[in-house]
Amino acid sequence: MITLEGIHKSFGDNHVLRGVSITVPEGGVTALIGASGSGKSTLLRCVNLLEIPQSGDVRIDDAAIHFTPGGKVGQDAILALRRKTGMVFQNFQLFPHLTALENVMEGLLVVLKWPREQARQRALELLDKVGMTAKVDAWPSSLSGGQQQRVAIARALAPAPKVLLCDEPTSALDPQLAGEVVEVLAQLAREGTTMLMATHDLRLAATIASNVVFLEGGEVVETGSGSAVFHHPRDPRTKLFVSTLTAQVSGL
Repeated sequence: MITLEGIHKSFGDNHVLRGVSITVPEGGVTALIGASGSGKSTLLRCVNLLEIPQSGDVRIDDAAIHFTPGGKVGQDAILALRRKTGMVFQNFQLFPHLTALENVMEGLLVVLKWPREQARQRALELLDKVGMTAKVDAWPSSLSGGQQQRVAIARALAPAPKVLLCDEPTSALDPQLAGEVVEVLAQLAREGTTMLMATHDLRLAATIASNVVFLEGGEVVETGSGSAVFHHPRDPRTKLFVSTLTAQVSGL
């Protein structure tokens, strides 16, 4: 489904990603974990090219791009790959002048040029899926953070992307509101939605991740099933990192 090979990304003298290679299986949830500055969010943003790698290969389904230092990539190739993804940001990024329903419809109308009634029906279905039917006409400013994130998830799902990318989807929420979002994402996981998420929320990763990638210093330290990485980490660095987070999840 998603293959990243030899991804390098620098910001000035800061070499954030150092030849990262991972595979994201179709129908599963892969969690990128690591301390702040480990490169997990940058790697996630390289998947849909919100950040452009200096070198490496990005493949999603039948769309692939090879990056070389100083090389140029055409906008058509970037858009073809980006259309395979839906993105959920940590700060929601809803349009404040549009209702919840209109936020979900917007990309279908403006980008995909769907007929308005078709876009409306799709938006209503997705808002129902994320438990927001009662708030379809609400403005973002009247919604809680958890409700805004659920609308954002519906919006990301609207064009039926091959993969849902989630960048710290619960980091801006208090524990109770975060729980609402975790449950929505868990339901999507149960339905077989392919997801790649960067998160520091061990509860989220432990609840829904079928695969976990631990990053440190822009390199992959350890990969494996969620159970293996959280319960039986092989690398001492993984063991130390997980031990600092286990208080987030009772019984982990």
